[in-house]
Amino acid sequence: MKARDAETRARLKRLYDAAVRDALPETCLPPHLPEPPKPGEGRLVIFAIGKAAAAMAAAAENYYDREFPGTQIEGLALTRYGHARPTRHVEVLEGGHPVPDAAGEAASKRLLRMAEWLGPEDFALVLLSGGASALTVQPVQGISLEDEILLTRALLASGRPIGDINCVRKHISRIKGGRLVETIHPARSLTLAISDVAGDDPSTIASGPTVPDTTSKARVMAVVDALRPPVPDALREAIAAAPETPKPGAEIFTHASYKLVASGTGSLGAAAALARAEGYEPVALGDALEGEARELAQEHALRALQARAEGRRVAIISGGEAAVTFEDGGKAGKGGPNQEYALALAIALDGTPGISALAGDTDGIDGGSGAADDPAGAIVMPDTLDRARALGLDPAKMLDGHDSGTFFGQLGDLVKTGPSYTNVNDFRVILVENTETDRSDQVDSPP
Repeated sequence: MKARDAETRARLKRLYDAAVRDALPETCLPPHLPEPPKPGEGRLVIFAIGKAAAAMAAAAENYYDREFPGTQIEGLALTRYGHARPTRHVEVLEGGHPVPDAAGEAASKRLLRMAEWLGPEDFALVLLSGGASALTVQPVQGISLEDEILLTRALLASGRPIGDINCVRKHISRIKGGRLVETIHPARSLTLAISDVAGDDPSTIASGPTVPDTTSKARVMAVVDALRPPVPDALREAIAAAPETPKPGAEIFTHASYKLVASGTGSLGAAAALARAEGYEPVALGDALEGEARELAQEHALRALQARAEGRRVAIISGGEAAVTFEDGGKAGKGGPNQEYALALAIALDGTPGISALAGDTDGIDGGSGAADDPAGAIVMPDTLDRARALGLDPAKMLDGHDSGTFFGQLGDLVKTGPSYTNVNDFRVILVENTETDRSDQVDSPP
């Protein structure tokens, strides 16, 4: 392997790490934590939900134990399997993600009971992060856990934007869509959120359990009716009969505050600053990109090829949430949206010298089974297709079969980090070298 090849891989990983580090709870949360109730004047009850829930709860505990010793702290953190962290005051429970399960349902029931016991003198600190929509499983009357699992699978396979998916989730939940605050009221609450959605809309982050819901039942039914195969008639009728969510202006929100503490914007900015320090011109495409992973890859490949033709040395950086649509609701192979993006990008670049890339999920897990050892994403190098074909792999066929995980696994180019304990969604970077750089570094690594 050439020395430059090894350094390029290391550089790509450094940029990814910089993006993740900016959104870690221990970094972004403490500056926004409020003063707790004074001793004898109420409890501080923490409700943490999402992929970063346990890490956020631990960061909050450390802050209060250090700055306000003796504070009465209790609470519950609900996170996905493999994302637990040690805590002293807050109980940590795990559940299924991205498909809900019985463990998430049991934990959600306990969370609601804890919220029901809050008094007016208590203070609820709600810590939200991506993944909470799947983890909070308390469907409204007439809808079962099995119904929610079926509906979740259909929504995830549909390729629809996260706003549409969460619109449906909110209307069938006793927690999402403002209903957690409905239970917490009349206690005061502050929500601190790490955003994993394009545009950072509070009503979409974690399906908005503590903010008014602006979506309509008509939109819900339009999304549901577009699913293929269609949902069973009985489930459709139950969704249509679900009560409306709390709307703007409702009295329950008078004592509820909300603040964003981290998002893709900050993480992309941290990576851009590092890229600039390493001699690249950052080209920021924003943290709100949505759409089919392979279509995004084709668009970004054209940008990279143009920059290459112009002799520019650039780092094309983007975030958001890429999607993968599976035909007939099925999935043939392994891999998540970032791995599919990487494979489509490799095909579109077709081995162009001087262009490399990394696409990964900032939570450390991109698709797959949801296990803690699933890959975060994949790396693309100029020789990706040549090495694949030498192994007998057919890149186009594997892309059509949504088998990007197997593709990059065979090449040894999966990015494996384990859980990061945060989540601001996708991070993608394409490094484009200029021709002068290519000529100046063509030596092999020493034996």
